[in-house]
Amino acid sequence: MASWNSVELEVLFYVLGWISFCSWAICFYPQLILNFRRKSVQGLNFDFVVLNLTKHTSYLIYNASLFFSSTVQRQYRQKYGFNQMIPVAVNDVAFSLHAVLMTALTLFQVAIYDRGNQKFSKIAIAIVSVAWLSAAACVFVALPTHSWYWLVSCFNTLQIVMTTIKYMPQAVFNFQRKSTSGFSMGYVSFDFLGSTTSFCQMMVQSIDQRSWVNLYGNIGKTLLSLVSIFFDILFMVQHFVLYTSKKKTNVSPSDDAVSKEPMLRPSYDQHQNDVC
Repeated sequence: MASWNSVELEVLFYVLGWISFCSWAICFYPQLILNFRRKSVQGLNFDFVVLNLTKHTSYLIYNASLFFSSTVQRQYRQKYGFNQMIPVAVNDVAFSLHAVLMTALTLFQVAIYDRGNQKFSKIAIAIVSVAWLSAAACVFVALPTHSWYWLVSCFNTLQIVMTTIKYMPQAVFNFQRKSTSGFSMGYVSFDFLGSTTSFCQMMVQSIDQRSWVNLYGNIGKTLLSLVSIFFDILFMVQHFVLYTSKKKTNVSPSDDAVSKEPMLRPSYDQHQNDVC
């Protein structure tokens, strides 16, 4: 079984891991607090939230399975080599569990707070439905051969796909409104820090092991970090460069007003009528 070659790199690995965990854990709270103070979720794209919940749930299944299951770990080493370290750390499992809970709480806020005329799109609902139907199909395929690592890799692939597309509705929403009002830059800042330190953590392990298997053996975590960094930079550009004249624009929902509009809309193009 693989072990660390450098005590210093091992310590740095865990320091970066917990910085990443804390940053990613904290990143949910600015948006939750913003929604609570405004008693409104206007400006937060609902598709982003529901896609994010699917992403974090699938990532939790992958991380928990690879970290706790000796069978999955054995099949991982059979594929990548018995001298390879498992690329999932305890902070990855802790983050995934916390992320599922916080995203579910955000979705609850969408249900109870003023949402104006914003709704979920049928496109997002269809994507989520297809994602979980595909996951169910993978379970039935894996059962006869007990290909458990292949199965959890399917969930890892699912979270990669969801990570790639989950930011798009919010980015498009900001572009259509020419504003980032209602979308917390605190979320973006901590997400950027968490993604950067997570990628650096994987690099440290690869350097210590003198192998890049850690990066492509857990391609989900690698792409999660890189895709998140890309979109976080995009959101920062939107907020601080493109839409600076409107970033202080705020919606002013009444204290007790909660929209009774249906929460499902046909497509993204209806965002043009949303309140800025």
